[in-house]
Amino acid sequence: MKHNKNRSSFSGKIGFVLSAAGASVGLGNIWRFPYLAAKYGGGIFLVVYIILALTFGYSMIMAETALGRMTKKSPVGAYSSFGKSKWLSFGGWLNAIIPILIVPYYSVIGGWVVKYLVEYMTGQTQAVAADGYFSTFISNGASPEICFIVFSLVVLVIIYAGVQNGIERVSKFMMPILVFLSVIIAVYSVTRPGALEGVKYFLIPNLSHFSWMTVVTAMGQMFYSLSIAMGILITFGSYMKKETAIEDSTIQVEIFDTAIAIMAGLMIIPAVFAFSGGDADALQAGPALMFITIPKVFASMGLGTVTGCMFFVLVLFAALTSSIALTESAVSTFEDEFKWSRKKATTVIGIIIIVLGSLSALGYGPLANVTIIGMQFLDFFDFLTNTIMMPLAAIATCLFISKVVGLERIEEEVTLCDGKFRRKNIFCFMIHYLCPVFAGIILFSSIANAFGWITM
Repeated sequence: MKHNKNRSSFSGKIGFVLSAAGASVGLGNIWRFPYLAAKYGGGIFLVVYIILALTFGYSMIMAETALGRMTKKSPVGAYSSFGKSKWLSFGGWLNAIIPILIVPYYSVIGGWVVKYLVEYMTGQTQAVAADGYFSTFISNGASPEICFIVFSLVVLVIIYAGVQNGIERVSKFMMPILVFLSVIIAVYSVTRPGALEGVKYFLIPNLSHFSWMTVVTAMGQMFYSLSIAMGILITFGSYMKKETAIEDSTIQVEIFDTAIAIMAGLMIIPAVFAFSGGDADALQAGPALMFITIPKVFASMGLGTVTGCMFFVLVLFAALTSSIALTESAVSTFEDEFKWSRKKATTVIGIIIIVLGSLSALGYGPLANVTIIGMQFLDFFDFLTNTIMMPLAAIATCLFISKVVGLERIEEEVTLCDGKFRRKNIFCFMIHYLCPVFAGIILFSSIANAFGWITM
């Protein structure tokens, strides 16, 4: 009976899966995954990433979603549901603050995407591929700021509309289009002359390319890709119906996310290989890959303007769905903890986004001389959240689940709907032992790399 009941609430499940997948499928998949895959071993990186996603990633998604649904609260409330100690509230607030710090600079990059999409739609394919175009644009001051505000306002309007009318509706619209576009661009990319070498490098594992950094960078990428340790999954879990199967939903989110990451690799690596004559180094560029290298690739090939339009629509949708999820997590925390209305919480978060985001938007122009530990504002916020806070939040969640909540309580929540918990043994082992260790390794190696103690 439980199973049938679950089947009948199909739209609830689809809504959760597409919203969670939308949160996961972001800029991290599209610009970070391909260049890390190219830099750290191609096919062998892909194998390591998939293994980690099916173990570490799976366990963290399950833990956070179950915690959210069990408590029906956003991160701070979920943690404090089990006691009022300072240690517990620290873990909750850590999960809650991360999205508040990520959304502003993420929206700045979303603004850059808006700018490029407009340029492609007006036929400026050669102009955006010109040397110095990107650096001139981001150092302009007014232009990146306006694009950032436009992007942020779109996100805030969707958040203001609510969970079902806003987030779920937008995710149901954007995610299928995103998948469709990624398939078309990937097919076009892999059929370019000279692209096959890139396909082979990306898909065929070569053990000689394996190193310890392959594992560390794949772990770090998984945080980006699966929206782990950002409070999002706890928040989305709190919106999940009891008759929705957590494990089935988690598996679908994993498949969705990994498929899009692979598609991103197939869109970008073969095209850049064809453009650069098989030079893998052309991919090791972060944001520059998307805003400098890729426009040059499009300008050099037939249908470059059409491909550019499709690509930047895809990237815009990916950026929007992730920003919506991050902002929702922040708004939900303010609603729960301060008993604010959605309107007030959205307004306050909006002001925070505009203030902090403006620092990042202007950080390469008027504020270029202002740095924190030698980093521009955008780079600093990225370092603070992804390198330090997210691994700490993951460690806090693992300890909280294993020491305070108890794995039995999680099992009860997971099996509530259909009685199934297929990967229970993997889950228990990962949460108890490996996940905290892995998160600690990411924390140490990323900080060491940032300060030049080790090179990655």
